[in-house]
Amino acid sequence: MSMSRRSILKGAAAGAALTAAPMIMGASHGKPKVVVVGGGAGGATVARYLAKDSKGALDVTLVEPTRTYYTCFFSNLYLGGFRSLDSIAHSYGKLASEYGVNVVHDWAVGVDRDKKTVALAGGGSVPYDRLVLSPGIDFVDGSVPGWDISAQNHMPHAYKAGSQTELLKAQVESMREGGVFAMVAPPNPYRCPPGPYERVSMVAHVLKAKNPKAKILIFDPKKKFSKQGLFQEGWEARYPGMIDWLDAEFTGPLEEVRPDSMEIVVGGEVTKADVANVIPAQKAGRIAEMAGVTNDKGWAPVVPATMQSRMDENIHVLGDASQQGDMPKSGFSANSQAKVAANAIRGALTGSKVFPAKFSNTCWSLIDTDNGVKVGAAYEATPEKIAKTSGFISQTGEDAALRKQTFEESLGWYAGITTDMFG
Repeated sequence: MSMSRRSILKGAAAGAALTAAPMIMGASHGKPKVVVVGGGAGGATVARYLAKDSKGALDVTLVEPTRTYYTCFFSNLYLGGFRSLDSIAHSYGKLASEYGVNVVHDWAVGVDRDKKTVALAGGGSVPYDRLVLSPGIDFVDGSVPGWDISAQNHMPHAYKAGSQTELLKAQVESMREGGVFAMVAPPNPYRCPPGPYERVSMVAHVLKAKNPKAKILIFDPKKKFSKQGLFQEGWEARYPGMIDWLDAEFTGPLEEVRPDSMEIVVGGEVTKADVANVIPAQKAGRIAEMAGVTNDKGWAPVVPATMQSRMDENIHVLGDASQQGDMPKSGFSANSQAKVAANAIRGALTGSKVFPAKFSNTCWSLIDTDNGVKVGAAYEATPEKIAKTSGFISQTGEDAALRKQTFEESLGWYAGITTDMFG
């Protein structure tokens, strides 16, 4: 009975809303409904901004399976001993209590674009007027021969933060003396372009103190990588002789990994590793594929000015999952895109003012204690893509004071972005 009473009350409220604000679409069934799938830098931000800025005019639901979210950004600093695991853990309590977001801890397992509903693993479905997908990444099956998700306890990816990050840290810290840490780096495009190389720096930082004769090998399918000059300068100065970056042109292609025997076969040569961090090729999180908004490369193309899917104008895709142009796949990018999408969605559903889309990104990396470097850019929306308009990068040979300042700047950013995401 209470359900039918609630729907009658909703109907009455809808009638009032229709009279007062004829701009509101979807008002026939109460407030316009926005469902956000994925509670990371894109999803949590867009949910908070929609709820906060609409001042109750929108019904915002966030669907996220985990109750504690561990940021991928700064998880390398946990590996290096510069952060605790708790310091990168965040909950959704404030989104619910302070902003009125309906937080549903469940898996989204399907999207019916005709009926405009999201199916949940626990049963039932959630209706939407606009749907935001911010599911992050999944891995491309078979992209690293011999590795699949069942091998992640032997050869962790640690590219979704949390238990995988804890496992990799434990493996590094218990390496035998003089052992080998091997990384299989991912092909472009992937989450956080400098991420694998910051990770190598953090592992080297730990090994230099605990296991100075250990070796780090990076097997890389790419000919170059983000901030390469800065990382290689830092490695030479701080970890001389410890790190070898081996691109496929030099070694030959990666043939397979053997999780049971901890072997990596590259160009016919077998390398035995004590720890193997395998980061496979990536694609949009699976729900984007299930919703039918991904292309043959596995990413979701979007309209730059609004982050709307090019396959469905009622769906917006943010962050790592989107194919948008020049922005890297990063937490900063996702947060920036979320604000643009929130503005566009609010305008479409409530008639509020929509401002021209502007985007920015900065990626900080730590090479060693107080030795921070950064790369970043500003972007605008063109009809074809999000296009870079200006950029900056740390320089080789910078003095220690500037590097320390860059690191401290990254700490301030982390505090700021996580507050922006979770309240």
